[in-house]
Amino acid sequence: MNLTIKKRNHLRYEQFIVLGYLIIILTGGMLLSLPISSRSGAWTPFLNSIFTATSATCVTGLVVYDTYTYWSLFGQLVILTMIQIGGLGFMTVITLLSIFLKRNIGLHERKLLMMSAGSPVISGVVRLIRRVALGTFLIESIGALILATQFCPQMGLEAGLYNALFHSVSAFCNAGFDILGRYGAFCSLTIYQDNPVVLLTVASLIVIGGIGFFVWNDILIHKFHFKKYQLHTKIVLTVTAFLIFSGALLLFFFEYEHSFSALTLSDKITSAIFQSVTPRTAGFNSVPMSELSESGHLLTMILMFIGGSPGSTAGGIKVTTFAVLLLGAAASARNESHITTFKRRLDDSIVKQASAIFFIYLTLVILSTLLICSFQPFELEDVLFETISGLGTVGLSRGITTSLNQHSRIIIMLLMFAGRVGGLTLALVLAEKRTHAILNRPIEKIMIG
Repeated sequence: MNLTIKKRNHLRYEQFIVLGYLIIILTGGMLLSLPISSRSGAWTPFLNSIFTATSATCVTGLVVYDTYTYWSLFGQLVILTMIQIGGLGFMTVITLLSIFLKRNIGLHERKLLMMSAGSPVISGVVRLIRRVALGTFLIESIGALILATQFCPQMGLEAGLYNALFHSVSAFCNAGFDILGRYGAFCSLTIYQDNPVVLLTVASLIVIGGIGFFVWNDILIHKFHFKKYQLHTKIVLTVTAFLIFSGALLLFFFEYEHSFSALTLSDKITSAIFQSVTPRTAGFNSVPMSELSESGHLLTMILMFIGGSPGSTAGGIKVTTFAVLLLGAAASARNESHITTFKRRLDDSIVKQASAIFFIYLTLVILSTLLICSFQPFELEDVLFETISGLGTVGLSRGITTSLNQHSRIIIMLLMFAGRVGGLTLALVLAEKRTHAILNRPIEKIMIG
């Protein structure tokens, strides 16, 4: 009897990960609500503090206050810490502390790490985490140094270094938070739309952070020998490159006479690349989102929905899910029984998981959009953009975030949280374990299409 109770009370891996993120969000929310966290020295409404903490921990970037003008240095550092923890994954941070304290890491912790880091195997996961930590701090430092060459002459040494570090971490973690409010509230990187060094550095950090820790490790082991990469790495790199360059090409033509009209040709190319990268899923913008054409908005929503790579700092349904769905559709159209790519056959269960993730995300977007539209009289496109941005942990907005009422903000918070822990993980947490029938049920065909 005691053994049964103990087993039932034991948290599953998915539940532990969800609980960990909840604790970080609540802690951050309480810290941000303190007077020390705001520039005015006043208490911040708890719902707004929790919203900001959720956005930071879930590396989204949707904000109700401009980060620079509202939050004090202490508040900004709290946000930056949550971004770093959320980007790396709280299990990675716990493991680094355990390594630092020379504690043994048990099998249970290794399984949690495997899920958190997106590794398909448990062997070598602690070594992978060490590489992730070292690589993260190295890349963020290099990014900060490059950005400092542009920020320091403009802001001064101290402010320039701080801004460089903040934006490097925010970009690598795909968070989208900025502290450039001194040049205009919620301006993001629009003041640097003619600075290719800043835009391309931030875009590179976003891509590196968004391809996933497992992909890093594979590249580190096999260097630039593409044929030696594992199938996961090949799919991530191929689809990521396709989405970036096809998105940039389409945005260049869509926005040539719209949001890019005042830019030079070289700046248009740079902004097209940047605006193709940032929806997956960073949340920075080099042109005001309200100035995008209708085609540009729709393409941005598609890119936000797809997102980055599993086991990365990015959100969305993930590029591998997108690839599996496309490959599955192509295989079905050719009446093939199996999905093959790069001379490898995919497990049939992967197609079911990809379909489940796509359906869960689509359902959440539709339901959330319906609810928010019933609560407030926003334009449908604005709400749809906001919900996809929240679930995809992107942070781009058409300007309605600050106008959301309490009910709408709670919905967006839940979307950001679901997007960070993963729709499938959340479904597994909420689902009860069922005992499957031993017998096979009779097969009967239905008409499709």
